[in-house]
Parts: sequence; structure tokens; C-alpha cells
Amino acid sequence: MKFNLVKGLVFLLIAVLVVTQLYPLFWLLAYSLKTNEEILGGQFFALPAHWRWENYQEAYHNGHYLKYLGNSVFVTAVTMICVILLSSMVAYAISRFKIRFGPAVMLVFLVGMMIPMQATLLPLMKIFKFIDILNTHGALILPYIAFQMPIAVFILSGFIKSIPTEMEESAFIDGASVYRIFRSIILPISIPPVMTVCILTFITIWNEYIMAATFISSESLKTLPFGVYSFVSQYSVNYGDIGAFMVMGAAPVILIYFILSDKITKGMVAGAVKG
Repeated sequence: MKFNLVKGLVFLLIAVLVVTQLYPLFWLLAYSLKTNEEILGGQFFALPAHWRWENYQEAYHNGHYLKYLGNSVFVTAVTMICVILLSSMVAYAISRFKIRFGPAVMLVFLVGMMIPMQATLLPLMKIFKFIDILNTHGALILPYIAFQMPIAVFILSGFIKSIPTEMEESAFIDGASVYRIFRSIILPISIPPVMTVCILTFITIWNEYIMAATFISSESLKTLPFGVYSFVSQYSVNYGDIGAFMVMGAAPVILIYFILSDKITKGMVAGAVKG
């Protein structure tokens, strides 16, 4: 009887978690199919009286979806590639080389995880204006790389420390260089944590708005979160189109996360527990 009570409480807790996680998605989907009158009527739990699928068509055309999507894909892809290359090399150096200040370097990266992004906006604005890269994609990519590096180095270094050194020693005896060992042995073995870093970086950069709003002013360079403002005018707001655009913007993240969610778990366990 005690076991059944505990089991029932566990299922109840899981049900509450599932509802609290899925309800915002359901609410956003219903929101995107309503008219302004239904949305402003205050019936948050009601389904749309008429399913306005034309909201998605209007969001696609009026929100410049393809242009903003292309900018987001470019910025996110470049950031992910740079983060993977740089963080994997740093993690390998910290984990394998006997560097005098190796622990101090790792501590610097760990401290970097605690710095809020908002605290760096003003100094970054002055630096980017001085080097004349303000209002370019480079003004987004550089800080994105810097802020994603700490967690990436933390995950990858923990995994690399768990890799036996015998394979590297054998390759070194056969004449392989450090770069060849890193490219042919370390990187292929580190695919699980690398996938975790890729997914976490993708989710973070795809939804980032504060830096993009601060450093980008040109309409042709804006990323996907800016599309929401296409439906806000001086005298009116099209809430249904905003909801549809938000669904279209969140769809790639949700899809990729559900497809690769098991790799996130495996990579985090490999990087945190084995290390």
C-alpha cells in the first residue's frame, strides 16, 4: 500500500510537470488561430471560434519571415561552428596538456558562466563602435561565441578527461602529431558532448533578442525575434499574427529538440558525471 501511494505521488508529479510544460505550447497555438476580439476578450482557455489559418499566411508575408529566418540561420550556424572548434581545442589542451596555469584557465571559463549577458552591453557597444563592426552580424557572432564558450569548455573537458590516454599514446608512437590525434581520435569520440553543445548553443542563440536589438539597427540584418514588431503599428496590434509568427519561430527549436533530446541527456551525463 505504501508503494502504491509513492507510485501515485510520482505519477501525479509527472502529470503536473507535463501539463505545466505543454500548456504554454497549446496556449500559443490556440492564440495564433484567434482574432483580436477573442484574444482581448480574456478567455485564455477557450479554443478559437473560427480557426484563422490566414494568420500564418499574413505572418509569413508581413513579418518578412524568410529574410529574418536566413539571418538567424547564418548567425546561429557560424556561432555553432566557431564554438565547437574553439571550445574543443581549449578543452583538449586543458585536459591533456600539463599547462602551468591550466586550472586557472579553467576557473576563468567557469567564472564566465556567471557573467550576465546584460552586464556587457554598454562596454561591448563602445568596443564595437570603436572597431567599426556595429550594425553587422559580426557584432552578434563575437559575443555569442564568448558567452557560449564557458559551458562548452566545461562539458567537453569533462568528457575528454574520461577518455583513456592509451589510444593517444599509441598514435603518438606511430608518428601522429597532436593535431592529427585531436582530429582523428578525440573529435570522433567526443560526438555525444559535441552534439549537446551544438543543441544548447542553437537554442540559446536562436532565441536571443537583447544583444540583437542593441547591436543591429539595419532592417536587412535583423534576426527572427524582430519579426514580432512587424505587426505592431502606432494605433493597432495584430495579436493573432504575432502568435502565428512566434509559433513559426519556435517550430525549428522544438522540432530539433525533440529529435535530438536523447543526445542532450547523454552528452550532459558524459561531460558532467565522467569528468
